[in-house]
Amino acid sequence: MTTTLITPAPGPVASPRRSKRASQGPVGGRGGGDAWKLVLPCLLPVMLFSVYPLLRGIYLGFTDAEAGLNTTTTFTGLENYRNLRGYDLFWDSFRIGLIWTVSVTTLQFFLSLALALLLNLDLKLRWLARTLALVPWAIPPVIVAIMWRLMLHPRSGAVNKVLRELGFAGDTNWLGDFKYALPAAILVGVWSGMPQTTITLLAGLQSVPEELNEAAAIDGAGSVRRFFHVTLPALRPIILAITTLDMINNFNSFALVYTLTAGGPGGKTMLPSLFVYNEAFQFGHWGYAAAMGNVMVIVVGTFLVVYLWAGGRPGRAAA
Repeated sequence: MTTTLITPAPGPVASPRRSKRASQGPVGGRGGGDAWKLVLPCLLPVMLFSVYPLLRGIYLGFTDAEAGLNTTTTFTGLENYRNLRGYDLFWDSFRIGLIWTVSVTTLQFFLSLALALLLNLDLKLRWLARTLALVPWAIPPVIVAIMWRLMLHPRSGAVNKVLRELGFAGDTNWLGDFKYALPAAILVGVWSGMPQTTITLLAGLQSVPEELNEAAAIDGAGSVRRFFHVTLPALRPIILAITTLDMINNFNSFALVYTLTAGGPGGKTMLPSLFVYNEAFQFGHWGYAAAMGNVMVIVVGTFLVVYLWAGGRPGRAAA
C-alpha cells in the first residue's frame, strides 16, 4: 500500500515589520488609549487639587482679589510684587524661614547620619531600635506640636522638670520667650523630620558594597578613612536628594509651627507660609497673599533646579 503525503500549500508570510508591530500588543498600537483610561483616575485628582490651585494661585498674584462672595477681581499686573519690595514684615518672615530651613535641614542631616550609622551596626534588638526611630514619622505634625507644647510648658513641662532635677534653672518659657522660641521650634522640627532622613540614609548605607570596605581595610584604611573615602562618596547622590527634599519640606512647613507657636511670640517664629496664611485668611487679601506664595514657589523652584543640575552632572552621576 502506498502512502501519499500531502504537503500544504505555503501561505502568506508576514513581513518582519508587521510581526514586530503585532508582537508589541495593544499598548503600542491603538490600545494606547486604554492606558490613558487606567491613568486618568489618578491623574484627575492631581490636576484638580494640585495643578489647578497652583495655576490659580499664580494668576491671583497678578490681581487685587479679596475674600468675599460678591467682590470683583481686577488684573493689576505687577503691582502686588512692587508693593512686596518694601514690605519689611514679609521679608523678615522670609529671613526667619531661611534660618529655620537651613538650621533644621543641617541638624536633621548630621543627627540622622549618626543614627543611621548606629542602626547599621550589628547590635542586639536592632529591629526594635529601627522601629522606635520611625515613631515621630508616624505621628501627625499637629499631634507632635501639641505634645511638645506640653513638654515645653514653663511650669508643668517635662523639659523644665528635668532641668530642675539636674540643678539648673527650670522656669524657662521656651515657646514664649523671644530668645528661645525659634531655637525650641527648630529642635522640635528636627525631631519630627529625622525619621525620614534616617531611614533614607540607612537604606543607602546598606546598599554600599561590602567589598569596597573590605578592600580599603586590606589596604590599611581605618574606620574613619573608610567612612570618608568609601561610604560618604557612595552616599553622595542619596545625601543630595534627601537634603534637597528636606529643605523644600522645611521651607514649606506650616502645621507644626502654626500649632506650636502660631508665629509668636512677636513674630519670632513667623515662617513665610504662616505669614501668607494670615494675609489670606485673617486679612482677606487673596491677591497679595498669592503674590507672596508665588515668591515662595520661585524659591522652591530654585531648590529643584539646583538639585537637578547638581544631580545631573557627570561627576555626581559617576559617584
